[in-house]
Amino acid sequence: MNCVLCQTRKPRRHCLAVHGDICSICCGTEREQSLDCPLECTYLQDAHDHERPPEFDGATLPNRDIEITEEFLEANEPLVAFLALSVFESAMETPAATDWDMREALEALVKTYRTLEAGIYYETLPANVYAAAIATSVQTKVADIRKRETEETGVSTIHDATILGVLAFLQRLEYSHNNGRKRSRAFLDFLRGFYIPTLAEGIDEPEPDEPRIII
Repeated sequence: MNCVLCQTRKPRRHCLAVHGDICSICCGTEREQSLDCPLECTYLQDAHDHERPPEFDGATLPNRDIEITEEFLEANEPLVAFLALSVFESAMETPAATDWDMREALEALVKTYRTLEAGIYYETLPANVYAAAIATSVQTKVADIRKRETEETGVSTIHDATILGVLAFLQRLEYSHNNGRKRSRAFLDFLRGFYIPTLAEGIDEPEPDEPRIII
């Protein structure tokens, strides 16, 4: 029996995406390109651990006017963890969602919270149904946690400006972890093991007595 994809080479591993055995070459070339690779695939996880995402110009990042300091992240660590988990869970609730869908969802969420900062409310939803579903799910989770906090303490301490900063931070992480493949899930794989104290990538060396900015 030959590889179910190329029908030429001998299979070397079982592919969860095609539910069949494929060769290592097809696995490497078609992974996250023509194949919707599930995150539980150990070959995918190993690839994410060793690959280097394509380089990108940091100057092209969206929403660069939102400054995110290391002090901001430390002060809001519980909210960072909550939103990272909310984003990940929302993607897992959306079958076939990729990092590209996450990128659109995060941009829509940032735009929504920018309007709140301006004193108005206008919810931005992408035309992409996957991205729209993720953005809506994250909004629901934020509303739920605010409601629970208000019921317990009488007031919510989760401010729109803080949520905006955390969303911008997650957006920058998506840009730095997306591997560029058509169906990339490298950022989602990263979120699954999200632990804020380990996030040292993208931090400028600080000038003396000046806050460090996450770019």
